[in-house]
Amino acid sequence: MPRTHLVLDAAFTVGPVRRRLFGGFVEHLGRHVYDGIHEPAHETADEHGFRKDVIDLVKELNVSAIRYPGGNFVSGYKWEDGVGPVEQRPRRLDLAWHSTETNEVGLHEFQHWLDAVDSELMLAVNLGTRGTQEAIELLEYANIDAGTALSEYRRSNGRQEPFAIKMWCLGNEMDGPWQLGHKNAEDYGKLAAMTAKAMRQIQPDLELVACGSSGASMPTFGEWERTVLEHAYDDVDYISAHAYYEEEGDLASFLASGVNMDHFIDTVTTAADHVKAHKKSDKRIDISFDEWNVWSLSKWNEQQKTFELHDWPVAPRLLEDVYTVADAVVVGGLLIALLRHADRVASASIAQLVNVIGPIMTEPGGPAWRQTTFFPFSVTSTLANGTSLQVKASGDTVDGGKYGEVPVVDSAATVEDGKAAVFLVNRHQTETTTVTIDLAGIGADGDVRAEGIWDDDVHAVNDLADRERVGLRTNETVRREGDTITIELPPVSWTAVSIG
Repeated sequence: MPRTHLVLDAAFTVGPVRRRLFGGFVEHLGRHVYDGIHEPAHETADEHGFRKDVIDLVKELNVSAIRYPGGNFVSGYKWEDGVGPVEQRPRRLDLAWHSTETNEVGLHEFQHWLDAVDSELMLAVNLGTRGTQEAIELLEYANIDAGTALSEYRRSNGRQEPFAIKMWCLGNEMDGPWQLGHKNAEDYGKLAAMTAKAMRQIQPDLELVACGSSGASMPTFGEWERTVLEHAYDDVDYISAHAYYEEEGDLASFLASGVNMDHFIDTVTTAADHVKAHKKSDKRIDISFDEWNVWSLSKWNEQQKTFELHDWPVAPRLLEDVYTVADAVVVGGLLIALLRHADRVASASIAQLVNVIGPIMTEPGGPAWRQTTFFPFSVTSTLANGTSLQVKASGDTVDGGKYGEVPVVDSAATVEDGKAAVFLVNRHQTETTTVTIDLAGIGADGDVRAEGIWDDDVHAVNDLADRERVGLRTNETVRREGDTITIELPPVSWTAVSIG
């Protein structure tokens, strides 16, 4: 039986766990907004047309800041289309997802939904087909109290107080040739710096995110970050990171996806710190990991069809991945990687929330339910508080596929006010792994509980036919003797151990 020993010590920390680490992402894509969060005819709909059953699940997910409205969508979006009387709003072609956007939901409506789910808005501006002028006009509309044309326009649209949005994304994936308004690093870096300077002339204390690479596989990865920050370092606060993982017939590599995320984060921070040294700056740029998840991207690429000129559907079913137990274990492992880098990852957004590669699914006129990936996110978001610890691990390894030999157990831990949480993934596909945890260095008292995700069928799912096939399970093997916890982790499992 494989074994792993973990030592926790409050003297060895990574950094504070910032609440934005558990953010989400809502894009006007497929059935995310329409039929997902917004369905006025649904029996649970509130006065604004938002499904209350979905609101309850998002609150249970415990999501902090939510990035909106895209994503690829934002690079062709005119924010003005989403304000004013709903019946007068234009229908537009969405080139990103070959759909028709009705603009029934815009900034005001989305803020109503954010208030209902108790989350913060992280707003993206269009630097693809638009630019600096439109960004500062949106900022004036959203954040200036009164007395200007755009602030008064907001007030006439029913919002007297400002939206007070703090965090703004300066475009989306501008390195991607699929992106409307795609730019090279030089041109984007100059545009991001110019836009950031202009926005700060209105509100100096904004938190601004420059676009990093849209993925580590991009040929310009690393060099893109360096070039963009050479232009924008003094003007922005964060550089974005995007990463998606999928099982491509290689479960060993898939279960070791956190190794890749670790490397991705380290590379981005190295590029940022290189620019910091070159500029002799005292300022540090951190990461907004504002898109991450498990996504069958290769299947999506195969399934894309050539649309007819007249074929622009409203809210088509797109990217509706049905997640397995293995997917949930990997999501739990990616959360562990984010916690392991809590010193440099200031914000992170699981992409996305509802229907579109989301932990929540809905059926029009029907139920909403939790996918398998819901559980590791909701539990980690609830338990991971205070400070992330450097976990000292020793023990057996396992074949990590293309990543080579990797620790059989991946782990992260947090501590706050005498309470602690330890998050564990057993990457072994057939063997139970015994884990011992030394708590002497953190002084955590109280009861110990362990719950997680595992199943004899690693491809089991929750779907419309069986919405509760997979759920959280209590691990009854957990024991505490003095300052030592012992637990047995089933194969291909994610587990959270809470102390106190």
